[in-house]
Amino acid sequence: MADQAYLRIEDVTKFFGDFQALKGISLEIRRGEFVCFLGPSGCGKTTLLRAVAGLDIQTSGRVWQDGRDISALPPSERDFGIVFQSYALFPNLTVNKNVAYGLQNRKRPRAEIEARVSELLALVGLPDQGRKYPAQLSGGQQQRVALARALATSPGLLLLDEPLSALDAKVRARLRHEIKDLQQKLGVTTIMVTHDQEEALTMADRIVVMNQGVVDQIGTPEEIYSHPASAFVADFIGTMNFAPAEVTAPGRVRLGGVELNSDDTGLPSGTPVTLAIRPEDIIAPAEAAPADERIEGNVVPARLGDFEFLGYFVRADLALPGLPEGTLRCDLSHNRIRRLGMHEGQEVKVAFPAGRLRLYPRAEGAARP
Repeated sequence: MADQAYLRIEDVTKFFGDFQALKGISLEIRRGEFVCFLGPSGCGKTTLLRAVAGLDIQTSGRVWQDGRDISALPPSERDFGIVFQSYALFPNLTVNKNVAYGLQNRKRPRAEIEARVSELLALVGLPDQGRKYPAQLSGGQQQRVALARALATSPGLLLLDEPLSALDAKVRARLRHEIKDLQQKLGVTTIMVTHDQEEALTMADRIVVMNQGVVDQIGTPEEIYSHPASAFVADFIGTMNFAPAEVTAPGRVRLGGVELNSDDTGLPSGTPVTLAIRPEDIIAPAEAAPADERIEGNVVPARLGDFEFLGYFVRADLALPGLPEGTLRCDLSHNRIRRLGMHEGQEVKVAFPAGRLRLYPRAEGAARP
């Protein structure tokens, strides 16, 4: 993957009347990269995608594609293919004709069109469906046809607007792997809008987390999950414990009735913070901590509360000194519970690895917890 920016968005702002949907967004996307715009409904992710496509021109700011300023160009003069949530297939055209539509508009030779349609239908796993109409296909098959149609003209940019949200869970899981594999095979620069964190984490090279018209964080799935830059990102991605705490010294924080070491430094003593840690990062019992986790000074007594069965693991409420039961939860594997005879009401020592604790100024984190 080349390092240079293929798509550059510069200070893009969008108003709908008095409502500001996008607030000065700037970002770069590399050639061949798969990027997800992720966030809750109303965060601006689809508005940003439509600005890139020219379907809703930005109020101010610029968009560059492959060194070309496309900021004011209509969609027909931009180099992209798009797949909508609703598929938007022509119901009165066969699969073959749906896929061929863009090529026919460009007046490509008939033999070239037929060869391209056959190639794409084979690529998306529908080599024998060309004579059928959309209504004769399943939702997953229709989505594959929409994808083939978007790729027919070999666009430099592929835009996916929540393409899997109308499908059931098993079909979604299968198609997200198929789409990612196809994107990697073709090397096409891709932007996907989604509110589904699992889709973003499994498909994206980088994730752009948006909230209320701004970008909260840009990073790889690992960076976003392990090092969320704000309380909003921490809450939106995965499951997170939040608890009120206070910085007592550089690298030290008071949680309830105990003090812990934290690698998340930089806040002055006396700062009220929201402490965040993922349930899988709290180690119970502490003796099970891996050797590479720094837990010195971070082992505290706790009582296991209610167990919640979640399939391949159990989530347990914790009661810690100075905190009510249920403020924090930890994840326990069935094997550990069975091997150690762990049970509700048990007194245990739990470990909080210093590198897993995230601290957010209380004003930032107070709204969520």
